Amino acid sequence: MASGADAGNGRDGLGELIGLEVLEESDEGVRARVAVTDRIRQPHGLVHGGVHPVLAESICSGATRRAVEPEGMVAFGQSNSATFLRPINDGHVNAAAVVRHRGRTTWIWDVELTDDEGRLCAVVRMTVAVRPDPR
Repeated sequence: MASGADAGNGRDGLGELIGLEVLEESDEGVRARVAVTDRIRQPHGLVHGGVHPVLAESICSGATRRAVEPEGMVAFGQSNSATFLRPINDGHVNAAAVVRHRGRTTWIWDVELTDDEGRLCAVVRMTVAVRPDPR
């Protein structure tokens, strides 16, 4: 689909920096991935733990924004909680985000992050604030 998640200005600089690729987006969820390169590995060769919450926040905030923008609203990450289960050191970090709650002022997402073998490596609970566009 597109490299980087779509932010308010059409760009997600941090998403682009880590190589975020959105694969699929629907009303119910988003699938995306990041290729594992030395740019996102920590000194021991594993994917840096910060990549998982960045990936989750980028896709969840971007999808929420696209849904609420026609109503004059914007979306901002409000809470991001990652739990790590197993490391990833090659291939891709694959994300599957599912929206759990579409409220007037907050949306809640669950994101599963897997390796290329489909093994669950991390989970992220993402809360996105929905507010009137200040512009």
